[in-house]
Amino acid sequence: MARINQNDLTADEKRILLALTKVESTSPEKLASLAEINVETAMRSAFLLEQKGLSKITEKTTETYSLTPEGILYAESGLPEQRIIEFMGSKETCLSDLKEVFSDQEAKIALGWLRKKGWASIEKRKDEVVITPLSITRDPQKEVLNLLHMKNTDLKRFDPEVIKALLNRNLIVATEKSDRVISLTDEGRRLAARGIEIIEEITQLTPDLIRSGKWKEKHLREYDVNAPVLEVFGAKKHPYRRLLDQMRKIFLEMGFEEIRGDIVQTSFWNFDALFQPQDHPAREMQDTFYLDSIGDIPMELAQKVKAMHERGGDIGSTGWGGKWNLELARTEVLRTHTTAITIKHLADNPNPPVKAFCIGRAYRRETIDSTHLPEFTQLEGVVMDEAVSFKNLLGCLAEFYKRMGFEKLRFRPGYFPYTEPSVEPEVYVEGLGWMELGGAGIFRHEVTAPLGIRHPVLAWGLGVGRLAMLHLGLKDLRDLYRPDMDWLWRCPICQW
Repeated sequence: MARINQNDLTADEKRILLALTKVESTSPEKLASLAEINVETAMRSAFLLEQKGLSKITEKTTETYSLTPEGILYAESGLPEQRIIEFMGSKETCLSDLKEVFSDQEAKIALGWLRKKGWASIEKRKDEVVITPLSITRDPQKEVLNLLHMKNTDLKRFDPEVIKALLNRNLIVATEKSDRVISLTDEGRRLAARGIEIIEEITQLTPDLIRSGKWKEKHLREYDVNAPVLEVFGAKKHPYRRLLDQMRKIFLEMGFEEIRGDIVQTSFWNFDALFQPQDHPAREMQDTFYLDSIGDIPMELAQKVKAMHERGGDIGSTGWGGKWNLELARTEVLRTHTTAITIKHLADNPNPPVKAFCIGRAYRRETIDSTHLPEFTQLEGVVMDEAVSFKNLLGCLAEFYKRMGFEKLRFRPGYFPYTEPSVEPEVYVEGLGWMELGGAGIFRHEVTAPLGIRHPVLAWGLGVGRLAMLHLGLKDLRDLYRPDMDWLWRCPICQW
């Protein structure tokens, strides 16, 4: 590199050079204050000096942690496993006794961590789950929560696995921060020692300067097209919203109609109309958000569904047997899938052709982790027409995934309560292998017959969250909803 002299520097670069002689190293804000210029100009000049070998800029990334609302709650009241151990004392306790004091979700979380931490043994005796307290060891998870609650963020002494466990439990969140430090090189010090003269510069010619001839007396700053500038991020849609719009566009271009429906549905539309038995495990409180209200259902259709459940109607099915409960069917829930919307649309439109899709939120009592949330987005579709077949179903799905950018697609046999035959589409992702992205099939006659539908109905449901994670390169589903501005700024508009 040719030797640099002060004539090769702009006035701002000279100011930065002189400011750096006063300190060993400094931050961008402190440097701007010493040079009496703004931070953006100071950093631009510091980068130019670095290119000329006169300054050195190092960047250090640190990770800090803070409590989530759930983490704050546990820091104040104790972790579920800790509170259950305190409740039990030294006595064996049945799981049913715990549920009188603790919620189902708390008990479920606590049992898993009691086993992992070795605080209790858990075994099934006859029809009861029995918890036996063991020795209680030091709990670094609780210590981390206490420190963060007291605004102490120094967690270096803790095992990384403890931090990872709290991140997975969504009790803490990590935030990365980058700090720059600017200092002079030996060549920069030598140049500054020879003396620096700052000459005022102008960056553009004005009409007054040209008419008066004063431009001849001014020093024009050279324009460097390679000089670093402040990044500017334009406004754009959230990446997840863009993905949902892309899916919507694909189905509209394929000739489908978009339908919408209420989040609150009766159990009739959410379960019974889909020929799901009233004692099915998915209908229990552990999986469904039940509301303290009842809704209206079409009584004539309800009697046909009742007959189908109890004795198989008049199509030769055996049904589920037992007695179908009308009041249970009227109980309202937060919809557990958007199939409640598509089945209701079919009931209102029993004659072909019908091509409809729905993109909407669904709700289930899930334990929050990197791949599960109690609120998630689902995409449903149905096609009903004369003589449509399983082959048409595979064709619709293949076309959708191809337009989404997946080149390799295969179908595996599957089982779902209200479709037969059923299939699970899988796409191939480099580095991850084959990934299952939904379920599909042809509605059973037990579903369509009470609705007065006499033609095949092709149906599918896709989990949008997992699809979004693959497209956006995320490993945690919760990242779709976190206000990470750096990721939002840098996430490219086009993913395929």
